[in-house]
Amino acid sequence: MATEAAKQKTAARALRRGGLARGLRRDWELYLLLLLPMLFVLVFKYGSYVGLTVAFQDYKILKGTGVWTGFQNFEKVFRTRDFARSFRNTLLLNGLDLVVGFPMPILLALLLNEVRNRYFKKVSQTLLYLPHFLSWVIIGSIAYQLFSLSGIVNTVIEGAGGKAVPFLQENTHWLVSYIVIGVWQTMGWGTIVYLAAITGINPELYEAAIVDGASRFRQVLHITLPGIRATIVTLLIMNLGRVMGGSFERVYSLMNVATTEYIYTIPVQVYRWGLESGKYSQATALGLFQSIIGLALVLLSDFAAKRIGEEGLL
Repeated sequence: MATEAAKQKTAARALRRGGLARGLRRDWELYLLLLLPMLFVLVFKYGSYVGLTVAFQDYKILKGTGVWTGFQNFEKVFRTRDFARSFRNTLLLNGLDLVVGFPMPILLALLLNEVRNRYFKKVSQTLLYLPHFLSWVIIGSIAYQLFSLSGIVNTVIEGAGGKAVPFLQENTHWLVSYIVIGVWQTMGWGTIVYLAAITGINPELYEAAIVDGASRFRQVLHITLPGIRATIVTLLIMNLGRVMGGSFERVYSLMNVATTEYIYTIPVQVYRWGLESGKYSQATALGLFQSIIGLALVLLSDFAAKRIGEEGLL
């Protein structure tokens, strides 16, 4: 029996190798195209892991090396006032982004799915996707042209007899503007995944619901949303992993000297310690801490998703 099982395993391995070889011969162009992004991931994602040792050293860039110090850099980071502020702001900005921004692509996908005019639907989708392809430098410039005290929006408000609103020149207004601009930039692109998931729902379910007299709202509530629940959970897990991350470009493009309450996040602090102050060891330690917390959040949310009956990521 043992010999027979071993023969079957050997045959299965040979079959897999043969299938891989046939696949390489048949689709070698696709595998060739895959080499460049794979090389990018290996160099910039995995190759950079070697540099994490800087977090445990007193690194000197001119020497190109450093003395091993263990966890002293982490202790220095945790004791600084800048760490507490950047930690709080990172959680605040990304938490608000998650609460406000995550449901918006779902709602937008549900609304677009109800549009019956194909031309209007395609034009709307194109306009909604467009902000995703703009860099944050361009978006920041447009935002200041529109929402600064002398910008277009305040000019219209003052022309109508109102008072100028400091959208980007006061801390609370800046926070609201930051969240709204971020939702506008991301919600259109996020609808692609949900619309694709909606198209995978069996249309016979809708036909049966119509026969039973279900309204469009009931169909969305009892067919569409349950049909894309797995997609929602998966994307929620991935977004929870970014709660300790955030976008450096987004904050840096919208920041100014008049609003300093919420602009110091962990990515900004890593940039300032590392590139502006030359504190490479502390910047690396802070970045490593941020990544570990993000990984922990992903694992915990994946575990919670499996506990409620979803597949999760792992």
